[in-house]
Amino acid sequence: MAAHLVRRCCRRLLPAPPGRPPGSALRSGPPRWAEGPQARPRDDGAEQQLRELIQAASSPHEVLQLSQGPALSSNLAALAIARLARLSLQQRLDPQGIRRDPRFEQLLGTVDAQISQVWNVPLLQLLRSLPALGLAPGGRQARSVEQEVLWRLRRLSLQQLAHLAEHLAAQGHDGPLLPEVLRKLELRWTELDGTRTVVTLMAKVGHLSPALMERLEDKALELAEQFDTDELRRVVLALALQQRRCVPLLRALSYHLLQKPAELPLPVLTDLLFAYSKLSFQQPQVLHRLALELQPHLGTLSPAQVSRCARSFASLRWLSRPLAEATAQYCLDHRHNLSISQLCGILVSFARLNFQPSSSEEFFSMIHERLQGQEQELDVHLLTDVVWSLCVLQQPQHPHLCQVLGPEFHTRLRGDTSPRAQSSWLKLLHINATARLEVPGYQGPFLPPEVLGRDRDRDKGKDKEKATPLQRWLWEALPGALGGHDLVRRDVSTIYGWDIDAEVVLDSDNKPLPLRDFTAPHLSRPEGTKPLPPGARRVAVLRWELPQFSSRGRELLGRGSMARRHLRAAGFLLAEVPHYEFLELKLERQRVAYLKDKVAKALASDTAGDMATDTATDTAT
Repeated sequence: MAAHLVRRCCRRLLPAPPGRPPGSALRSGPPRWAEGPQARPRDDGAEQQLRELIQAASSPHEVLQLSQGPALSSNLAALAIARLARLSLQQRLDPQGIRRDPRFEQLLGTVDAQISQVWNVPLLQLLRSLPALGLAPGGRQARSVEQEVLWRLRRLSLQQLAHLAEHLAAQGHDGPLLPEVLRKLELRWTELDGTRTVVTLMAKVGHLSPALMERLEDKALELAEQFDTDELRRVVLALALQQRRCVPLLRALSYHLLQKPAELPLPVLTDLLFAYSKLSFQQPQVLHRLALELQPHLGTLSPAQVSRCARSFASLRWLSRPLAEATAQYCLDHRHNLSISQLCGILVSFARLNFQPSSSEEFFSMIHERLQGQEQELDVHLLTDVVWSLCVLQQPQHPHLCQVLGPEFHTRLRGDTSPRAQSSWLKLLHINATARLEVPGYQGPFLPPEVLGRDRDRDKGKDKEKATPLQRWLWEALPGALGGHDLVRRDVSTIYGWDIDAEVVLDSDNKPLPLRDFTAPHLSRPEGTKPLPPGARRVAVLRWELPQFSSRGRELLGRGSMARRHLRAAGFLLAEVPHYEFLELKLERQRVAYLKDKVAKALASDTAGDMATDTATDTAT
């Protein structure tokens, strides 16, 4: 604004050079009629006729013949070059023949000599046409056109800027033009008024400028109600591919998606499911609709799509039993079309969700049949995931356990500090616990005792720094509920791969004992030597955080279900503390009373179980 004011004042106050009208002393660059079509001079009849002939030409030869006029303007030359590029692409011609033609060189010379006289639209067409005709991006003609466009950016409409940014991003442009275009879009983002432009910029250009992407997200939030189904899909995909978890926008898009009455097309269903899982965004109504509408299409999906959908629902912790049953039946019907990695992906998804198909025997027989002899082809991490999944679903077989628990297998993971290797090592501990506690008749091999507590004490110290509210409140209430330091062992890492928040030993009168005096076979480094007194019991306090439950309700996922089974098989009574109960208690005395009640219920349940066992024995006798 200030620059415009200074310029106008100077035009009025400074004398104009001889031969120029007053007020033109500071004017430079392209003439003002080049700023847009509304200010173009009128074409005479001959030029208009030539323009129409160029646009209607059906071959490069015809265009070049028409461009031989003695007074061809720069606009018509630019139009001819754009038409040549379009015909070359449509007819799949070799542009080298066009470039070698002297008439094409004449067109380039005309444009280059009068580049400032070319209107905006032909100039932008020219910028897109030169690379299509094989002219080097760093060549003189291309640099001249780019420089002219750079000078005119302020005069381009927002729609032209958007198309220009999309073209430059697709070409991988590395010059100064693209950053300047993005900066102009950042400054003028409030002028955006069409959903298509916003969606295109988010999908094609947003990853190049985080600042522009933030403004596009604000604009998309404003226009969310106007998006059609395909535009909603493209926006959510753009957010997912750029890892931008904009929760307000995702909520708005989810709301308006639910308002669409028509059934969603299959590509929209699969892309939305992928995007929501990529962003870890759980919207129950949307996930319910996706599962409901995806089920009838399941038979038409490819094995890769079915595997990808199963993994997406598992990552979102969403179990739709009808869809899961249909997926299991799909595996049985297409067992020969599914690759081993796709089948493993579906199996791991079922394990995470703790889902047992109704045709469990047939399904797992097929799994074992497909796995037989294929284990060597699987990546070490994938094979660990597969055997771990079979353990979660209580379907392991001795050969699988032998393979992953043998020294030649687990030594490949030792010493690897990557997150994937650490996760696989923890799963090996769970597999080892399954082999010891849940598979009768299995004789080994097992993991060596010296590696069962490897690095877990060090990792436990790091976890204390990022304790959850549930964990902190539980630690504060433990002394009042279970006793002092000598009577409670907190934050216990077991050899089974599971962590216990607190452990206490109670005698036959339910009084706490100093547990550090007694042997603890579940620890990698036992502290005491005395055996437990007759009637004494170990009680473990376990907290269940939100991610350990299914998104649909209060059912534990596969990992939590296996932890519960293992610890009970190891001789613990479990006092389980779910987040949805404990976080509702606002006072410490309420939390202390809650923990005491949980321990009492665990003891009462054990006593009732013993009495039922004795009664059954007496009846049999």
